[in-house]
Amino acid sequence: MILTESPFWITTPLEAMSREMWESLCDGCGKCCLQKLEDEVTREIFNTNIVCDLLDLENCRCTHYAQRSKLVPNCVTLTAEDLNDPYWLPQTCAYRLLAEGKQLPDWHPLISGDPESVKNAGHSIHGKVIRESAADDWEHHLVDWI
Repeated sequence: MILTESPFWITTPLEAMSREMWESLCDGCGKCCLQKLEDEVTREIFNTNIVCDLLDLENCRCTHYAQRSKLVPNCVTLTAEDLNDPYWLPQTCAYRLLAEGKQLPDWHPLISGDPESVKNAGHSIHGKVIRESAADDWEHHLVDWI
């Protein structure tokens, strides 16, 4: 019998992960880059199909990742502390799932070994969004496919 080591996302608490571990949790779906509206009373999140102008629409990754918070002041640089209340993150987000004690889905690249598995499983924003600079009133761009 061969014993295999448990994956790092099971054995390492989020706050103890190395930068490399932390970054590898991102599945590249792009859902966190969707512009959102929030009801301040109920904290209900309403997603739009609008994304930041820095997002590469083909691969759903930020084109200026290292400088994103400086270039887009309201861009969130996610930390383990943010995960104390991850209500605003997509339900399928690996960071949220792990913070809530859940498992990564089968289509997550760390499980499937395939970076295209997110897109193939229909969990990517690829082909479903427009850039913020091309959008009119955000209320006209509300979506429920998240």
